[in-house]
Amino acid sequence: MMSEQRPFGELIPFSEAVNKILTSVDEIKRKETIHLTKAIGRVLSENVESDLYVPPFERGAMDGFAVKAEDTYGAGKFDPVELQSIGIIHAGDEPSIKIEEGECAQIATGAPMPDGADAVVKVEVTEKADDTISIYKPVHPGENVSPKGEDIKEGEIVLKKDQVLSPAQIGALAAMGMEEVKVYEKPKVGIIPTGDEVVPLDEELKPGQIYDVNSYTLTSMVESNGSKAFRGTVVQDSLEGLKEEIKKQSKDMDMVLFSGGSSVCDKDMLIDALSSLGKVVFHGVKLKPGKPTLFGIVDGTMVFGMPGYPTSCLNTAQHLILPALRKMASLPPPCERKTRAHLDKRITSSLGRKQYMTVELEGDKAYPVYKQSGAITSMAQADGYFKIPENVELVEKGEEVEVVLF
Repeated sequence: MMSEQRPFGELIPFSEAVNKILTSVDEIKRKETIHLTKAIGRVLSENVESDLYVPPFERGAMDGFAVKAEDTYGAGKFDPVELQSIGIIHAGDEPSIKIEEGECAQIATGAPMPDGADAVVKVEVTEKADDTISIYKPVHPGENVSPKGEDIKEGEIVLKKDQVLSPAQIGALAAMGMEEVKVYEKPKVGIIPTGDEVVPLDEELKPGQIYDVNSYTLTSMVESNGSKAFRGTVVQDSLEGLKEEIKKQSKDMDMVLFSGGSSVCDKDMLIDALSSLGKVVFHGVKLKPGKPTLFGIVDGTMVFGMPGYPTSCLNTAQHLILPALRKMASLPPPCERKTRAHLDKRITSSLGRKQYMTVELEGDKAYPVYKQSGAITSMAQADGYFKIPENVELVEKGEEVEVVLF
């Protein structure tokens, strides 16, 4: 017996779907304190003010000799000034010597300046004979010296709230001696695969069954965009089972992604479960692949029904879910890398639906690799995609297209 079909209502434009989602997103402002080794890519929840100077002392900026600058005045290439070296200062030392008139001290880059010295003569313009140092070029006060607080001053706001921490910014935190940092918590995203035909990876396939692909691609998408994924077990095609899962997930999660069950077959019951528990914002988008996408809100939690076919699910996630994830995590929109190439094959599109056509690149040629919504290799073997607008039905072979790289 054939399954009963329940046609979609009016499909909404892709841009409208994005807008409806983003206007429903709340940035997660829960805070936590984490170790600096876990902080890359996290978002600061408050300004960072330094309570010390960096460096905390004057230090030599070159290997050479710490001197009183005025003692070097008059030094020249053929008429050096001679000073007496009274010691050596290494990085990490606490110098106990004091430079008097006519004296100097050998100093390493980064070593603290001794009392009485106000400049460093580079070793390249000196000659050493026992403890007598001949200097062939004068220096002025402060030359080749890094002053106290040159990098960071006490009381300075070094990093600002809502900044995304990069390796350089983590270095700045370490320079201030900060072992821990206060950041926003990662949003929590529940990922629930559905379908009687879907089985976990550790089970043997029976006739008519397929492995769970979508929960793994969605988990990767979520984790690489500032959120924490909570992957659940497969939920079978049952109205009550879906309702229970929605109620449970909406209590604990900031966003819930169901894969499968969002289409119009009589076994696609997610729309019924969602509408009975909350508000359905839209069901069906002018997007290819990704038409059956479902979006609703239950108890303030965003709930999505993603297409069951792997390529359709991942395409929808990239273009509808990813922007929401990043906004929720207080991250900026992704920076797209683009190139231009000439299409190697004529492409016909579905008029009225925005389409993302995956391609493989070879030189300046773009080879379409899209097979069907159920083929994950349509994206796994692609270098990127180009967009076909809703009002375009045909892209000719040889036409130049803009490819967004994965």
